Amino acid sequence: MVAVGLGAAEPAVSGAAQASPVTTGTLLQEMADLEALARWPDPAYRVVQFGSADRRSTHPEAPGWLANADGFGGEPIPGFLKVLREPREGGAGLYLIAEVQGPGAIVRGWSAGMGGVLRVYLDPPADAAGPDGGALVWEGPAYDFLARRSVRYLQAAALAIEAEDAFVQQDADYLPMPFAGGLRVTWEGKLRDLHFYHLQTRLYPPGTPVRTFDPAKDLREFESAVRAAVSGLAHPGSPSAGDRVAIKGAIDPGRKWTWTPPNPGAGALRELTLKLDADPLEAALRGALLRIAFDGSQRPQVEAPLGDFFGSGPGVNPFSSLPMDVRPDGTMVCRFVMPFARTVLIEILNHTPAPVRFEGAIVHSPWCWDERSLHFRAKWRADHDLLAGPAAGDLPFLLAMGQGRFAGCAVMVMNPAGAPTAGGNWWGEGDEKILVDGETSPSTLGTGSEDYFNYSWSRPDLFDHPYCGQPLDSGPDTSGYVSNHRFQVLDAIPFTRSIAVLMELWSHTVTPGMSYSRVVYHYARPHAMDDHRPLMPSDLRITPLPRREPKAVGGASGARFHFLDAMGPVATAGAVATVPFPLATQLRVVEWTAVKGARLQFSLPVDKDQRATLHLVAVHRPDGATVRALLDDQPLRVAGGASEVRLRSAHAARVLNVHFEPVDLKAGTRTITLECVEPGPVGLDYVWVKGG
Repeated sequence: MVAVGLGAAEPAVSGAAQASPVTTGTLLQEMADLEALARWPDPAYRVVQFGSADRRSTHPEAPGWLANADGFGGEPIPGFLKVLREPREGGAGLYLIAEVQGPGAIVRGWSAGMGGVLRVYLDPPADAAGPDGGALVWEGPAYDFLARRSVRYLQAAALAIEAEDAFVQQDADYLPMPFAGGLRVTWEGKLRDLHFYHLQTRLYPPGTPVRTFDPAKDLREFESAVRAAVSGLAHPGSPSAGDRVAIKGAIDPGRKWTWTPPNPGAGALRELTLKLDADPLEAALRGALLRIAFDGSQRPQVEAPLGDFFGSGPGVNPFSSLPMDVRPDGTMVCRFVMPFARTVLIEILNHTPAPVRFEGAIVHSPWCWDERSLHFRAKWRADHDLLAGPAAGDLPFLLAMGQGRFAGCAVMVMNPAGAPTAGGNWWGEGDEKILVDGETSPSTLGTGSEDYFNYSWSRPDLFDHPYCGQPLDSGPDTSGYVSNHRFQVLDAIPFTRSIAVLMELWSHTVTPGMSYSRVVYHYARPHAMDDHRPLMPSDLRITPLPRREPKAVGGASGARFHFLDAMGPVATAGAVATVPFPLATQLRVVEWTAVKGARLQFSLPVDKDQRATLHLVAVHRPDGATVRALLDDQPLRVAGGASEVRLRSAHAARVLNVHFEPVDLKAGTRTITLECVEPGPVGLDYVWVKGG
C-alpha cells in the first residue's frame, strides 16, 4: 500500500511480472525510447506524485479545492504525509514526505526551493518503529536531491558526464531510482520556510522483480546506459530505419492535402517534418489544421493546428526536445512514434484565406501490432475571451475513457495583464490535477503551472530541454504571448479505464480577455473515447493583444508610469517616430534608429525628492542596439552592475523590463539619455518609477 498524501490507494495495475527485473539500467534505457511510449508498459505500473500541494484540496466539490498554500511556508495544514517529530521552540521538525510499501521507482523530482535536510531510504522494513530504516541513499540538502541529485551521484561514481540538459532540466531531475521493497523519504526543516517539492514515483504490482538502486555501484555498472540516455536526450536525431518519403504541396483556401502509405498493413510513423510557406506565416500555422486518422477512425486521433501541434505557437518559436523540434528557419519535426494496425491517413486542411505551401518528409516503417500497441493521439482546444483571476476554476485538458498513457502537453496563452512584472501579471498560479481510473482525489496534484513545466517562480526566461521548454514569452515578464510544454516519457502516466487532466486557471489579477489554448499528447488502445470537440475554422485564430494600461500592482505596487511618446524624445542622430507595435501595451512604441555615438533624450517628471528605482520597458530583438543609460548625465547601472543595456533577443521580438539600480531622484524635470554603443533599432514602450 502507498500513502499518497490524499489518502491511501492500492496500485491499480495487474498482470504477470516480467521475467527480467526493473533496474537502474532498464529505466535509463526508457528515458530516450519514444517507441516504448507506443506500447502498454510491461510490467504495468501506476504513477503517484508526492508533493507539497495544499492539503485542503481534496476533491472538486469540497471546500479548498482551489486552495493555494502549497509550499510557501506556514500552511494551514502542513504539506506532508505525517509529522514524525514536532518542532521545539521554533526549531526544525521531522516530517514524512513519501512512503511506499512494495516495488517502484523514483522517476522525477522537482523543487522551487527547499531548505532543510532530506533523507531517502530504500527498502525500509514495514514494521520499522521510527522514521529510519532501510538503505540510506541520501542525507543532505532537500533541493539538491529533488532538482540536482544526478550531479552528486555522478560525481560520487567518478563519471565525467554532464547531467545538465539530460537528467537535470530546469528545476527537475529525472535520474531514476528503482526500489524492490519500498521507499521512505523524510524532511527535517522549519515549517515557516519554503518547502516546495514534487517526487514522482512509479508503483509496480506486488511481486514485480526490481533491483534496488545502489549509488555505490549502479551508475558505474550501467555507465553505458547513462551515456546512451544523455546522448539520446541531447541528440535524438532521425530514425535510422524506415522509408523516408518527401512531401510537398500547395493548398488553396478551403482545400486539403492528403497522404496515405502506398501499401496497407501494420506500420508506424517514425518522423513527420513540415515547413510552411505562407503570408502571413503566423496565421497559417494556426489556420492550417493537421488531422491524422489511424485504422479508419472517423474521429481523427490527431487534430490540431500545425504550429500548435509542434508546440510552436503562435508563430515560429525555436526549441529542441526529445519528441519535437522547431528550427529557426521554420522547419518543424515530430518524433513521437505513431503505430497503426492497417491504415493511416494524414490530412492538412487550409482554413485561412490565403494559399499555404509546404514541404517536408514522412518516415514510416513496419510495426508488429499486438494487444500492447497504442494509437498516438494529440488533441487541441482553445478557450478565448476568458475572465481569468484568482481561483477562477479548472480548465479541462483531457477527459478520456479507455486504456492508455498520458504523455504531456503544450499550452499557448495570450495574457493581456497590465502589470509589468510577473508578481502581478502571472497567469499560471493554478495547479495540475490528474485523476486516474475513477479517482475522486487526484494522484497527481501540483503546486503551480510553472512547476508542472519544470521551472519555478513564474520566470520569463526562454529555455528548452529534452522534456520541457518555454520557447515563447513576449512580455513584459509573463504577460503577452507565452508558450510552455512538457513531454512525459519516463514519467508518462498509464490509465487502465479513464483519465482526467485538469489545470487550474488562476492569475494574480483579474484579467478579462485571456486566451488559453493547449494540445495534449497521449496514447490509447483502439476504441478509446475522449471529450474532444471537432475543431471549427472559428477556433483557429490568434487572439490579438488588446491595448492595455499598466497597473501598479504586485512587483510594481506604488509605481508611476510614463509613456515615451509623452516624454518628448529627441535624438542627436537617427530617425525617431511613434510606430505601431502589436506586443506593446498601447500597441505602439517610440522607435529610434540608433547610430553609434548618437543620443536619445527624454524628460522624466518627478514630483518629490525620493529614493527610487527606474525601469525601462523596451523592445528586444535579434538586431537590437546596445546602449548606455544616463540620468542627468550620471550613468545608470542595470541591476547587477552592468553599465550597458543589450536590447537583444535570440530569435523574435520581445518587450522586456530593463531594471536599473536605485538612485536618488530630485523633484523637478529630470533628463534620461540613451547613448548608442552598438547600432540597431531601439523600441521604447514606457518608463515606470517605484519609490522606496
